[in-house]
Amino acid sequence: MNQGSVNLGASAEAIQHHYDVGNEFYQLWLDSSCTYSCALWEGNDTLEQAQTRKLDYHIFQSRAERAGRVLDVGCGWGSLLKRLVQAHGVGQAVGLTLSEKQAKHIIGFNEPRITVRLESWQDHLPEQAYDAIISVGAFEHFAQSDLPEAKKVDAYRQFFKRCHDWLKPGGFISLQSIAYENSGREDLPEFISKTIFPESDLPRLAEIAKASERLFEIVLVRNERNQYEKTIREWRQRLIQHREEAVRLVGEETVARYDKYLQLSLIGFHIGTTGLLRITLRRVTDPRGAFPSGTRI
Repeated sequence: MNQGSVNLGASAEAIQHHYDVGNEFYQLWLDSSCTYSCALWEGNDTLEQAQTRKLDYHIFQSRAERAGRVLDVGCGWGSLLKRLVQAHGVGQAVGLTLSEKQAKHIIGFNEPRITVRLESWQDHLPEQAYDAIISVGAFEHFAQSDLPEAKKVDAYRQFFKRCHDWLKPGGFISLQSIAYENSGREDLPEFISKTIFPESDLPRLAEIAKASERLFEIVLVRNERNQYEKTIREWRQRLIQHREEAVRLVGEETVARYDKYLQLSLIGFHIGTTGLLRITLRRVTDPRGAFPSGTRI
């Protein structure tokens, strides 16, 4: 961790508890690209088509097309990294993950334009500035579940300060995160926060806005919880379809745990206790620097 910083988010051990269950297990019920976040559905999309549309959406929103360098914070199994370089002409795509199995999977692409680093964003020290930053489904891990609101905002602000330092002037972030909607920490089942995602907590839109002010302009906000409801329905259907193979890979208890987690998540998005935010942010400079010295308004 960078000197002077305090880790207010989930530890590497907590991340690995969930994401290192096994690549083969996740491949049974995610799409072929192993994209583990809410898709973007239109019409009669297959899950694969909806996930590709989601990846393209974040690439367009971050203005990453044909960019020289793009950072993916919380890169999962690398579907966005691969899409950046193979479909959108990006010169170098850098991904950060705390999951050893995800990193190994990405290394297996043998793609020289992709770099994966097994490190937290708090430890990231890029050699050059980035043209764009994308973070999909990682923000939920940036604040631990026992933090008071002020500390949560501080944790998120640390992230936005780093992004501000890493981005070129005027650069964009495209961010996707589950968020508290008509609920709070006390309203949701402890099963998910204790058993599935330990040391993690959901943000509120207001907390993201507070943490990013004077660093980033919020350009666009979309709340698409119904899109996540549809995504999870598809995931659970695939898990049920491949249940026998899943049990062989990880055991009955783990499969039952994930099935319960998907069912509870489905209810949360359906009734609106949780939402799904897609947020576009633009890097801004010190507002005082925009005026000549001595100018009074």
